[in-house]
Amino acid sequence: MNCIKVPQILMPKEGTDLKKWSVVACDQYTSEPEYWKDVEEIVGDEPSTLKLTLPEVYLGKEDEQARVDAIHSNMKTYVNEGLLKELDKGFILVQRDTGRDYKRNGIVVAVDLETYEYKKGEASLIRPTEMTVEERIPPRLKVRQTATIELPHIMLIVDDPDCSIIEPLIARKDEFKKVYDTDLMKNGGHIAGWHIPEGKETDDIMAKIEALANPSVFKERYKLDKDYPLLNMAVGDGNHSMATAKAAWEEIKKELTDAEKETHPARYCLCEIVNIHDKSLEIEPIHRALFGADRESFIDEAVKYYESKGCKCEISEDSLENGSQDVHGFVLLSEGKKCYMTVKDSVWGIPVATIQSFLDEFLKNHKDSKIDYIHGTDVVENLSAKPGNIGLILPEVKKEDLFIGVIKDGVLPRKTFSMGEAYEKRYYMECKSII
Repeated sequence: MNCIKVPQILMPKEGTDLKKWSVVACDQYTSEPEYWKDVEEIVGDEPSTLKLTLPEVYLGKEDEQARVDAIHSNMKTYVNEGLLKELDKGFILVQRDTGRDYKRNGIVVAVDLETYEYKKGEASLIRPTEMTVEERIPPRLKVRQTATIELPHIMLIVDDPDCSIIEPLIARKDEFKKVYDTDLMKNGGHIAGWHIPEGKETDDIMAKIEALANPSVFKERYKLDKDYPLLNMAVGDGNHSMATAKAAWEEIKKELTDAEKETHPARYCLCEIVNIHDKSLEIEPIHRALFGADRESFIDEAVKYYESKGCKCEISEDSLENGSQDVHGFVLLSEGKKCYMTVKDSVWGIPVATIQSFLDEFLKNHKDSKIDYIHGTDVVENLSAKPGNIGLILPEVKKEDLFIGVIKDGVLPRKTFSMGEAYEKRYYMECKSII
């Protein structure tokens, strides 16, 4: 089953100031109302996606409903007054420059929400990388339920180590019609997009993405010793936005005939697909630091915990055994002491899931202990030198391991990886009708 459909994308009419039109994903800067006040001043009275979305900094505020009503009114106005124009059916090839060493490449497509589930344990072809907090869906549903158009900040990842889908298109981007090319506000860098019309190119893209979940290829790529549900794409960013689209679709389709369900616009959600092997995506391990924890108790409980799960936890002073799928190793630091913690026959797909599973249990049983998630090893070393603190340095994260983690464990643990800083998140640009 193909997860993708060729959409009819809406773009602002020629002459629109795209720097004011395009704003960052609504789930960013949620503790910085001054950021969004600044955006409002930049936009002024000009057409903007700011007026079509609800920055989550305003969720729960007194004027929330008034903002939602204004969004729905603005959507109708932008369509009825011709501000938004339909492109021919097709995908958008995207290249984003955030000032790093490499530009990020992607393709904007429509995804079939019937192939996506957000609850852990589901066997859908598209699944989230991290746990979905269902309590976060209802506030977002207020915007989606009576909306006439959608704007995507969802980024899906595919595991294409051969770089056979997006990268060849980028190499030929000048063969396609450029539909936008603009700087982005608030340190967002620069973005350009090219239209790939429906036809041979889009057919080829869909076939290649579908082939990533070919059962025999899938099993061999991930060295799976048993049958796991196929995974075609994973949600890297914007999962709660996609979960909201799914929840809205589930309600809408209750009133539709089978024939209507096949073609209803709300069934399909705009997303940008990015290759996890894109050079711009830097996947670095996020280490752990525990505060108010006794080293000997920690080790003793770890050994017992992993034994109860059918694993073997070993502590060594001189070596770290790591590397195979079922052997996960960590550097354990405390009060100037360094040792190595190895979990053999791990039942989890990736090292971060192995350690986080125990840490969750340890923190549940030690209410006075706290945890922090650290990017640099030097910080972990400094923190762990203080009495009562424990540092855990995690191994390097292999990009393909992110998919293995979702395949084997259902979702990845929190703080496994991030697709860039806040200013690098997707900026709204394209739209699509959902009525």
